[in-house]
Amino acid sequence: MDQLDLLSAIDQLGRPRVLVVGDFMLDRYTWGNAERISQEAPVILLQADEQEKKLGGAANVCQSLLHLGADVVAAGVLGDDEAGACIHQMLNSIGVKCDLLIRDPDRVTTTKDRFMGRAANRHPHQILRVDREVRKEISASHASKIISGLRKKLISCDAILVSDYGKGTLAEGLLRQIIKLASEQSVPLIVDPAADRNCEIYRGATMITPNRSEAERITGLTIDDPALAVQSGKKICELVDLEAVLVTLDRDGMVLVEREGEGEIFPTDPRTVYDITGAGDMVLATVGLCLAAHQPRPIAAKLANVAAGLAVEQIGAAVIHRAQLRSRLRDRQHPPESKIVGLPQAEQMAGVQRASGKRIVFTNGCFDLLHVGHITYLQHASTFGDFLVVGLNSDRSVRQLKGNTRPVIHQRDRAAILSALQCVDLVIIFDEENPLHLIERLRPDVLVKGGDYRLDQVVGRSLVESYGGTVVTTPLVEGVSTTRILEAAQV
Repeated sequence: MDQLDLLSAIDQLGRPRVLVVGDFMLDRYTWGNAERISQEAPVILLQADEQEKKLGGAANVCQSLLHLGADVVAAGVLGDDEAGACIHQMLNSIGVKCDLLIRDPDRVTTTKDRFMGRAANRHPHQILRVDREVRKEISASHASKIISGLRKKLISCDAILVSDYGKGTLAEGLLRQIIKLASEQSVPLIVDPAADRNCEIYRGATMITPNRSEAERITGLTIDDPALAVQSGKKICELVDLEAVLVTLDRDGMVLVEREGEGEIFPTDPRTVYDITGAGDMVLATVGLCLAAHQPRPIAAKLANVAAGLAVEQIGAAVIHRAQLRSRLRDRQHPPESKIVGLPQAEQMAGVQRASGKRIVFTNGCFDLLHVGHITYLQHASTFGDFLVVGLNSDRSVRQLKGNTRPVIHQRDRAAILSALQCVDLVIIFDEENPLHLIERLRPDVLVKGGDYRLDQVVGRSLVESYGGTVVTTPLVEGVSTTRILEAAQV
């Protein structure tokens, strides 16, 4: 199975209808700088400057499915409180059908308050989480309403996803009725299991997606190698009468085990992991989407591995679109060239990165005869944020700046060389004498130039500073320049 197979599968997904039942939660984030210790006690002082609400648990699965291109029906129980109203409104606003979400005045909506501290305005990390929840089982009358609603909706649904966080929505009796309904209608049912429940309650499901620790608890096997995850998956299939098990192994990728076949190991790509929040939800959503669209389980596992990788590169529960899956798969086909984009695509990609909490860095130059000074400069520039965009002067604009003997290297080749650098995320070739138009469209958080420029000479400085961005210059590597290299070559 190669990248072309996966790209073809994405194009065949269509728009299936998926029903999500489970524990709906609200994630609230408070962001700020954490650079001081309180005078009252030896604790970090968070200078809060931003607050954000995100969907969690089954609500995040719904959101993920919708953005991946499914029609989504949500079923579960919310508290009759502010958090419950917020979840309902957020889901409804993006097009999730919420008529099976019951409001219970005797129940508290599960909320998780995360406090995110930045050091030197960069790379936020979670410093505290505060949970509000109840774990009692929902009432028999609410369970009856859910089953009645599911029975009506299931006729037009292509899959059921069960998001079990052990918060009481999925009482054992209700879960067994849901599995029975799915079996009667021949609808695939995929479960993201709760960490501390008896796996027997999922008997008869199509597939479950335990993580490493959950699979270890179910089987008693210590999984310190993907091959052991295959053994664990086989054992779970036998124990619980499942068609398949997908064990997620964080840094080691995933393992798919089917009852009638051998296990398959899907390694993950090396990456910077910012936040694992919601990665399991993303796996469940992607697998569910694929099985609803009648894709083979190995295809579903492969695409889920890609989607989860994209999710952990972002802060908080991430929203991933099909276009991002396509883009990542194309990157794997042609890694260096895939970074060379036009301005409209760069603007879109920068927007996605910014929405996930990343800082956009922009720099520009001719980069003719790439040398150690250029590489040092670009590596330094990348440390000012999370996503480095390089504006590259076209051959025509280089001639305007440097004369008719330059550039020595064609713009296509210069762009390919820059793309091969790990610190560079995007390359845009521009034809103007300066990059002001790119800066206006991309609105970088940080604008970087080499130390041979004074701040008052940096094109775009006033614009970037006008919306709160930062302009910096970096030191040069002494004695190294393209001009000196060319002069030495002529001796």
